[in-house]
Amino acid sequence: MVVAKGNEMKRTVIAGLLTALLVSASITVPDRAWATDWPLAQGDYWEVTGVLFKEGGGYAYSEWLAKEWKADQEFAKSKGWIKDYKIFGNTHARKGEADLYLVVVYNRLEAGPDNEKRGDEYLAWKKTTSEKMEKESGNRAQFREILSTQLLQEMKIK
Repeated sequence: MVVAKGNEMKRTVIAGLLTALLVSASITVPDRAWATDWPLAQGDYWEVTGVLFKEGGGYAYSEWLAKEWKADQEFAKSKGWIKDYKIFGNTHARKGEADLYLVVVYNRLEAGPDNEKRGDEYLAWKKTTSEKMEKESGNRAQFREILSTQLLQEMKIK
């Protein structure tokens, strides 16, 4: 589960799960080809979210990332839900490109009741509700825009 807030959390979890399903359904290589003779091995999942700062919003959003987002990711990491998280700055951003990329690394994706259990555990830890998180997410929209979210799977060369 992505440990984000409000609509971001719901969108990210749903998008991640749907992407994983589509990716697994769209692989044209037969399953038997992923056997030991296949030159690539499936690795971790990397969820990458592109964020664009709104005018004058870079500091406020960076401050939120350094406090709230980091705390959320550290909680998820302590629970074993994620392996790692990173923030990448786009040093040569062109018009329409993200200023930052938020990356969360998973070794597997959870679905169904397991994912719902994580969500409940997160809300209890955060001492909040989905409704409050949704409002907080809306407040961050004044200083940032989410441009994209992708779920990538690392392919390791054997």
